[in-house]
Amino acid sequence: MTTPTSDGQVQLERDGAVAHITFDRPSAHNAFTWTMYEQLDAILAQLSSDPSLRAVTLRGAGGKAFVAGSDISQFKTFQGGADGISYEAKMNRYFERLLAVPVPTVAIIDGWAVGGGLNIAACCDIRIASRRAKFGSPIARTIGNCVSMQTYARVLGGFGEARTKRMLLLAEFIEAEEAMTAGFLARLAEPETIDQVADEVVARLLENAPITLRVSKAALGRIMARDLDPADDLIGLTYGSEDFRRGVDAFVNKTKPEWLGR
Repeated sequence: MTTPTSDGQVQLERDGAVAHITFDRPSAHNAFTWTMYEQLDAILAQLSSDPSLRAVTLRGAGGKAFVAGSDISQFKTFQGGADGISYEAKMNRYFERLLAVPVPTVAIIDGWAVGGGLNIAACCDIRIASRRAKFGSPIARTIGNCVSMQTYARVLGGFGEARTKRMLLLAEFIEAEEAMTAGFLARLAEPETIDQVADEVVARLLENAPITLRVSKAALGRIMARDLDPADDLIGLTYGSEDFRRGVDAFVNKTKPEWLGR
């Protein structure tokens, strides 16, 4: 499924029982637009109803980024906290679509996985990265927003408390080797061998019992989703703040934001 637009595109290719999804907006380091989120959602809905599917891979085009966040210019239309609550609920629906794919999903990460890219990677079952990959969510330094509680929980589960706080509070990036040590990655590869490593991982998945994989994935997903407070009060506070509006303006205009704390 390919729908070329000036807003980027999400491409789907099939190789037998394996689906390969590519995020194709290399001029913007594959930063996602609304169009791309809708395309990904449609592709995943299509794949989820396919009984012949055994595995899905996801990767960014261009060799410099998996996904470098969402297109920040889209936030210019936000008027207050309600817009932020609505946005995070919408993002959760997109991420839940990825989480609900019944077969194993494999993120192939070469370059930046930042913001929305980190969130997409965290929704995948298996993550493979090249040694030049970097992970982060520098929202405290860039636009001053927040993410949903579900996203916080997934990143926390993948990196642990200390590293997650470094990413969120200090706006630091985690290098690939450290992400591997943290357990966020299943495999670490050289950039020139990442395709080979990914092929080996997919081949291993295809060898394993498909019902066991589906049931194990679904069971773990149910455990992770239990009793999570949506925390709309926190999301509304963040997106309704003057700092968020100043952060978006500064990012779009390529200046440094001056935070006011309100």
